Amino acid sequence: MQGPIVMIEPILLTAARVITFSQSTCLTNASGFFFERDGRLYLVTSRHVLCDPATRHAPDRIEIELHINPDNLAESTGFSIPLYRDGQGLWKQGADHSGDIDVAVIELDRAALPSTMVYRAFTPEHLLDCLDRVEVGEPLLVVGFPLGFHDALHHMPVVRQAIIASSFGLRFQGMGYFLSDARTHRGTSGAPVVMRVTHPNPRQSELPWMLLGVHSARLDVGTRDLALDEALGLNCVWYTDILMALTAD
Repeated sequence: MQGPIVMIEPILLTAARVITFSQSTCLTNASGFFFERDGRLYLVTSRHVLCDPATRHAPDRIEIELHINPDNLAESTGFSIPLYRDGQGLWKQGADHSGDIDVAVIELDRAALPSTMVYRAFTPEHLLDCLDRVEVGEPLLVVGFPLGFHDALHHMPVVRQAIIASSFGLRFQGMGYFLSDARTHRGTSGAPVVMRVTHPNPRQSELPWMLLGVHSARLDVGTRDLALDEALGLNCVWYTDILMALTAD
């Protein structure tokens, strides 16, 4: 149920704080967001949040925080999502000719969700059908939970400003991402990266944003002199066209 919201930017209700666990041990904080297609609801986050062999990060479940009262956003509940069943991962991830794509989706069991859950979800209507509609330098927002930081009373994410820092029409160095220059921290992985729609169509009117990407990680240069050179301040943002493949029946 998507209840009525008063004086709350709907974009803030698309995001969910993700906490990873190994049994009862809390491992990491991250970000995620809701995506809805054909009546099915998914949580989207970075693939490395759910499984990252390179760092031996291997949670067995995640927990997200859900609003449960449209009249009082201070009311929330934790919702636990198992990552494995019979030893098999329950999330979907993808790859292209360049390798793994750092995006994952896991379907949410609507019957198990609180009947009064308050949220907003992106849909295929919020995905671009043509990459050349977006220019370098376009302003963006990154909606997430850096270092787990958020409005702990109302359970709301925080927002960073960014711009597109590489040609949006070209996959950067042949990979499935573009660059942004947002100031980010650990915990932002999996956050939606969005652009305001100035003339939304009727299906976008309640959520007038285009979902351009999924924030993944900061990008650095291996040859940077750590004593002399500042970090680039650039980030990898994976294109969201992968969501159509990951949510297909």
